[in-house]
Amino acid sequence: MQITRIGSQPSRKGPEDYFSGTVRIDPLFQASEPARVGGASVTFEPGARTAWHTHPLGQTLIVTAGCGWVQREDGPVEEIRPGDVIWFPPGVKHWHGATPTTAVTHIAVQETLDGSNVDWLEKVSDAQYRK
Repeated sequence: MQITRIGSQPSRKGPEDYFSGTVRIDPLFQASEPARVGGASVTFEPGARTAWHTHPLGQTLIVTAGCGWVQREDGPVEEIRPGDVIWFPPGVKHWHGATPTTAVTHIAVQETLDGSNVDWLEKVSDAQYRK
């Protein structure tokens, strides 16, 4: 058994290469091999969002606070709220983040395959971000 105490892992800023706006990432867990699942709590300030990206084994988002948006490639922008659970299948190009006026926090859970849990792509343009 392992207990990870709150505050034992420092928060970090979402890297500018992969995020637009102010984003805080709070690591929650990273399982040891042979397990491969990891998770973090991610907070997006109003207007902040990820770049387009995919996950080799998919991603689950669990919204815990605020109001945000998610979009898969060629799909509509969808609103997300606390209690919503979003599943992106493996390889599906998508982005997620806050609305222009409201912050959002979600827990992101994904698995690692061959040393990677995400493949980052181009940034979401302002035109793409507008609902």
